[in-house]
Amino acid sequence: MKVVAINGYGDPDVLITQEREIPLISDDEVLIQVKAAGVNRPDVFQRKGNYPAPQGVSQDIPGLEISGYIKAVGKSVEKWRVGDEVCALLAGGGYAEYVAVHGGQCLPVPKGFSFAEAAGLPETIFTVWHNVFQRGKLIAGETLLVHGGSSGIGVTAIQLAKALGAKVLATAGSKEKCQVCVDLGADFCVNYKESDFEKVFKGQAVDVILDMVGGTYFEKNINILREEGRLVYINAMKGNLVNLNIMKMMQKRITITGSTLRSRSKVFKASLANEIQQHVWPILNEGRFSPVIYKTYPLDMASSAHALMETNKHFGKIILIA
Repeated sequence: MKVVAINGYGDPDVLITQEREIPLISDDEVLIQVKAAGVNRPDVFQRKGNYPAPQGVSQDIPGLEISGYIKAVGKSVEKWRVGDEVCALLAGGGYAEYVAVHGGQCLPVPKGFSFAEAAGLPETIFTVWHNVFQRGKLIAGETLLVHGGSSGIGVTAIQLAKALGAKVLATAGSKEKCQVCVDLGADFCVNYKESDFEKVFKGQAVDVILDMVGGTYFEKNINILREEGRLVYINAMKGNLVNLNIMKMMQKRITITGSTLRSRSKVFKASLANEIQQHVWPILNEGRFSPVIYKTYPLDMASSAHALMETNKHFGKIILIA
């Protein structure tokens, strides 16, 4: 099979096309013929040598989400059959024509979705569901602030929160990106390059903040949150060392949490997938979620996809077509 591998850490041109053996599956896995693969920020970090794959996962083939056809099923897998159309969350190895993955980490391609659209779902939806709704405990009637609202994570968080009855605020880096956020359901979006989002959102009674920025955003987030607010981190692109006013956190009874998903167990991911299929997949199947694909590239042009991602000019997802 054809794969895209990391040939030494560095710029996008270290991604090269190679031939590898089609992976063998264990009893609890399925073999998927990949039709499309999502490109995510952790893929870029891995390419640069800053985000190694967990033990037992390919260290030189990036890719955390794919879609395609099931070609083989392990002995203990009961849910899936050969020929089923699925998308799947991976711990790595998605930039390939075939992948082996635990059967519990697969979900059916939603009604009306293309393979390209389905490939952009698992990493973002698993991340948003776990962090915003499980850890952040967002419920209908509350207010969510999403930083990076036009990112793949952002457009997913906006739409799911809105579909489940929350008010949604967002930040993004241009007028065009802010309009994307509003079009997808955000009640208001601040262009952080032109306005101080803390001044704009202070007094908005924000219950939950989903942040992937860190750095100077931390103190601003604490100031914006209402009493009993929840601050949830999924990344810290602008710095992970911050100053915390402990007394302010105590007075407002703020919960600060966050998570990484890649290294979590197969059992956890399967449990998460079951909950997502129960609560999120109906929203997708009913057409209440719009996949946002900025651009697609052939698999062997993964370096161009990475270069685009690093410009930060895109909104929504970048997808590789296998």
